[in-house]
Amino acid sequence: MKIFVTGTSGFIGFHLARRLLEEGHQVIGLDNFNPYYDTRLKEARHAVLAKFQSFLSYRGDLCDRPLLDRILVDHAPDALVNLAAQAGVRYSFEHPEEYIRSNVTGFLNILEVVRRAPTKIPLIYASSSSVYGANTQFPFSEDQPTETPLSLYAASKKSNELIAHSYANLYGITTIGLRFFSVYGPWGRPDMALWLFTEKMLRGEPIQVFNNGNMWRDFTYIDDIVAGIVGVIDATIAGSIAGCQIYNIGNDQSEKLMDLIGILERELGVKAKMELMPMQDGDVLKTHADISRLQKAVGYAPTTPISEGIPKFVKWYRDEWLPAIK
Repeated sequence: MKIFVTGTSGFIGFHLARRLLEEGHQVIGLDNFNPYYDTRLKEARHAVLAKFQSFLSYRGDLCDRPLLDRILVDHAPDALVNLAAQAGVRYSFEHPEEYIRSNVTGFLNILEVVRRAPTKIPLIYASSSSVYGANTQFPFSEDQPTETPLSLYAASKKSNELIAHSYANLYGITTIGLRFFSVYGPWGRPDMALWLFTEKMLRGEPIQVFNNGNMWRDFTYIDDIVAGIVGVIDATIAGSIAGCQIYNIGNDQSEKLMDLIGILERELGVKAKMELMPMQDGDVLKTHADISRLQKAVGYAPTTPISEGIPKFVKWYRDEWLPAIK
């Protein structure tokens, strides 16, 4: 297969590209190396992928329509996986324009090049569990209403789903939205709780624990996420999934934040100094994915509990990342 993946220097995009390359597929990657977090991490991910002869990389932006057009014409991929986006909830409070530019205008460009491509190709794109917003019915299922986003990031992801639906209806293209639930693992994002807690605990600094620790998340290990995406890619290329679809992709387990901290304490050999904080604006109390729809569609079956996944992250952080930045 020949797969065009955007965001290949990002967390999920890197792991997906590496899995596809290891399986012998060709990957055309695009990333703009956005400085939202430490670009040394993005360059390090890119260096791993660049070792594969079947990896072709472009440094560019979703808002560069001519570049996107040229990639599709020159390489005729079998599928496009759009994982590039401006991430984060709190960053949107001060930089709202970045979310409209990348997540709305950029996503529109992706849809435009897909619908104008010389041959029809399926589009698989990243949505988010954040679209469930203020919903309090658990687990979250794809049939629940998603009209109550609590952040601009969530609203931008919901807009992706709506625009994709209209394009699928108007132009007959296949658009598959994947609602990711709290993805974690080696090579993860420095702005997420697991990385932040690990970094501060090793430094002996206090960690900020919001809502006094009374929060639950459907933490999903990166290898399980990638297996699900690959299953969707295979199914769309084979034609067993078509049209406009939305799937939750999570772990089907809602874990208490304090349990994550407890596992970190054990793995790091450090007692966490906790600064208990109130709930943050834009945050949600709990997430929990109903994954039955994706299970039925592609046999998705996550296998990694946090008791196994968190130690893998800690080992990578200590053995690979810390030595790399010294």
